[in-house]
Amino acid sequence: MTKKSVLTFRKKKREAQKITMLTAYDYTMAKLINDSGVDAVLVGDSLGNVMLGHDDTVSVTLDDMLRHCLAVSRACDNAMVVVDMPFMSYQVSVEDTLRNAGRLMKEGRANAVKLEGGTRVCPQIHALVEAGIPVMAHLGLTPQSINTFGGYKVVGKTKEKAEELLSEALAVQEAGAFALVLECVPDKLAKLISQKLQIPTIGIGSGAGCDGQILVAQDMLGMTHGFSPKFVKVFAPVGDTIKNAITDYIHEVENGTYPSEEYSYSVGDEILDSLY
Repeated sequence: MTKKSVLTFRKKKREAQKITMLTAYDYTMAKLINDSGVDAVLVGDSLGNVMLGHDDTVSVTLDDMLRHCLAVSRACDNAMVVVDMPFMSYQVSVEDTLRNAGRLMKEGRANAVKLEGGTRVCPQIHALVEAGIPVMAHLGLTPQSINTFGGYKVVGKTKEKAEELLSEALAVQEAGAFALVLECVPDKLAKLISQKLQIPTIGIGSGAGCDGQILVAQDMLGMTHGFSPKFVKVFAPVGDTIKNAITDYIHEVENGTYPSEEYSYSVGDEILDSLY
């Protein structure tokens, strides 16, 4: 089986086939996702929230991304692996961007990198593509800029913001991005942008008009805690199943029914008798 790549994205856009993506941060989950046939796995900086317990993605380091990306990459012999460039790993300079993205590709074994922003990061996108590093762009709600936004909000609800979003989408395409994530963009606007772009769009909270979709795997499996965005559909309540299993385990250990003989190893009585 040929590993999926940027060519997969281009072909699916051209043939109007939907692209599927999910996040993963560890080998076990990535293996399940990869073997299910998804097109791409994103090692998202959302690992700060999901795996490390941070309140945001800003706290995630390059070392965090490298460690988790390598674990995911080991599991993915079919799905393309895209990794987020964390906060301040690409904002300072083009040189820093190339150096840090190079580490994610060489040490993390990623197949592409993702970074947030529009026209302001076009020089970085262009330099990365020129260096042979595929880039997925990200517009709309960009979590690394949460302190600027002042919260998690839908982006593009006014004429001015809609025009700006379309302009920036065209700019990242021109800079060389092979795909664009649109997060929390009104569905009709996201559909319009998708129609105007030659590169595929991947929606999260941006309606069905995008060329593909992405969700955090733990969200769609009901494994996360607290606030759940409107766009998250729980496809299987795995979180409840896990909690029930743990409750059963505690009960059986406490009442002595686990481990039973079925789950134990035996030794001959003559061996034990010789010890007395």
